[in-house]
Amino acid sequence: MKKITLFILFLWTIGNYSVSAKITKIEILKQESYQNGRVFGNVGAFVRITGLAYGEVNPFEAHNKIIQDITLAPRNSRGMVEYVTEFVMLKPVDMSKSNGLLFYNVPNRGNAYGPDTTLMKRGYVFLWGGWQGDLYGDNKLKIKVPVATQNGKTIMGRLHTEFVVNDPSPTVPLSGTTFTGQFHQPYETASLDPKTARLTRKFNPLDEPIEIPSTEWSFSDCSKGDCVPSTTQLSLKGGFDPNYIYEFQYTAKNPLVLGLGLAATRDIVDFCRYDKSVQNPLAGYVKKSVAIGVSQCGNFLRTFLHLGFNASEKNQIIFDGLNVHVATRKTSVNIRFGRPGGAGLQHEEILFAGNEAPFTWNITTDPLSGTTGGILENCAKQGFLPKIMHTLSSTEYWQMRMSLRTTDVYGKTDLEIPKNVRIYHFASTQHGPAPNENINKITGQSNNTNSFNDSWRALHVALEQWVMEGKNPPASQYPKVADKTLAKSTEIGWQTLPNIPFKGLVDGYTVRDFGKEFQAKWMTGIVHEPAKLIKDKVYTVLVPAVDQDNNEIGGLHTLTRRVPLGTYTGWALRIKGYGEGNLAPLEGYFLPFAKTKAERLVKNDPRLSLEERYGNSEHYVSLVKKAAEEMVKEGLILPEDAEREIKKAENNSLFE
Repeated sequence: MKKITLFILFLWTIGNYSVSAKITKIEILKQESYQNGRVFGNVGAFVRITGLAYGEVNPFEAHNKIIQDITLAPRNSRGMVEYVTEFVMLKPVDMSKSNGLLFYNVPNRGNAYGPDTTLMKRGYVFLWGGWQGDLYGDNKLKIKVPVATQNGKTIMGRLHTEFVVNDPSPTVPLSGTTFTGQFHQPYETASLDPKTARLTRKFNPLDEPIEIPSTEWSFSDCSKGDCVPSTTQLSLKGGFDPNYIYEFQYTAKNPLVLGLGLAATRDIVDFCRYDKSVQNPLAGYVKKSVAIGVSQCGNFLRTFLHLGFNASEKNQIIFDGLNVHVATRKTSVNIRFGRPGGAGLQHEEILFAGNEAPFTWNITTDPLSGTTGGILENCAKQGFLPKIMHTLSSTEYWQMRMSLRTTDVYGKTDLEIPKNVRIYHFASTQHGPAPNENINKITGQSNNTNSFNDSWRALHVALEQWVMEGKNPPASQYPKVADKTLAKSTEIGWQTLPNIPFKGLVDGYTVRDFGKEFQAKWMTGIVHEPAKLIKDKVYTVLVPAVDQDNNEIGGLHTLTRRVPLGTYTGWALRIKGYGEGNLAPLEGYFLPFAKTKAERLVKNDPRLSLEERYGNSEHYVSLVKKAAEEMVKEGLILPEDAEREIKKAENNSLFE
């Protein structure tokens, strides 16, 4: 389709924007009917628009000064720093059928996942915008940001990266092979001389690393047979082994001004929401806006709020509500040589930046790090406190220290949660629900199949009603110290199961020092890696307690958790050959109940069998129906989803 270019004129033409940050041009690349004109309820058909948004930022404006290296970026003739971001918009063909809610999805590593059919029927307008400036690969929403220079000279810095592979690999990208490295452009090495870098390996994350001689590796690409020199790839004789953690330190060059992704998100939503000109496809239709961020993107939203980007430069609110999903940390999008995909798990990237205090939504004082602050600190100062739903799986407790967001640093008392925040822990779930019971090769067991999707969808509707109508959503549901549903990992009440080792291993946390040029509170500055652990300043991390079936007691119980078919965990251990005994990245276990009492006794399984707890298929289905009806009344599952799950139970062959 022929490109359609829309120019958004400056202040002296349309009187709508100041000469600070703004979208200066929209280039629509394609406009097409969505799903061949499929009708979504009373809202009707949708149109899908893809394009580019050209923006510019005043590096000295108060709202932008926090952006790392913004003053070292090249400027245009107006003294502004430019960016170009890709976007996708999905809106009803007949905008009068829209309910006026702009639903912004933060792309996960550039992936713009399709919208929920239920939400489309409610008349939302969906928007995705590129924010991550270090992506590569096709079919990903990207943002083009400039390289920072020191008066035109190349900036270099020491960088620490990590490689954990699931299959033997001769070559890895310098960006890493863990969550940080996936789909991310590597920062080039400043020298191909191996003497300028250091490669080590270790078995456990806190082991003393063993150096690999520089004669055993090279800056090269050997993935296609012959090795060729490379400034972005690393090769090891014999290949990288899945059983080890490899760490690499080298001198990188040309840092990207990745923090512009924060400004771009602010500015494109600001434009779609407030611009009244004919250039805006949504002009006059947006009443409220909400954002959803999953995992990495939820960390992005926590950073977005924390650094003050929920206010436009004209001091107008950007997001009225947010759903921060399966995310507990901040992201390193706003540090020099930032890598916003990092995870900081027990086995991977334990020394990477992103997990520093403040942890909490409210302003608190952390006596271990000495930091006083909160994620909503800037929002409160600006007068724009959004309504927030923080939704979580069990994995975030075991792998991402979620308890520090709701307890004191010693795990002794529960903290007060702000009135504008709801926290929902989907009990006995893993980070991303598994679609089936396939065996995971890293854990040797089935992934956790207890899906939070139905309850999560119901909470999306509740967030809409909270923002649009002021209707209060369900009360927070998460484990607490006070009711003993939150405990130390070795004191949760776990019953020993055959062939399932339980170590109470959790992703702990110790204060770390990244050097004087790093502002830990604001996740901004220059990190000096690897970080130094302050070993006498250790946080107490708690996890959900469990019942006699080893399923979690506290939190929001999904339909599967209410009528379980087995044990569902948010943690799992690696097996031999993959870092045995350490936590698997984001997986949990599904450990099915025995079908009969006889089978259970043979296996020495302490949990009641399906036969003992349900008797027959009819009784099982009746319990599913009862639980589904209760959840509908509680607003924790939508009627259509409840009906689907009941039919699924009716067709189950558990007792055949």
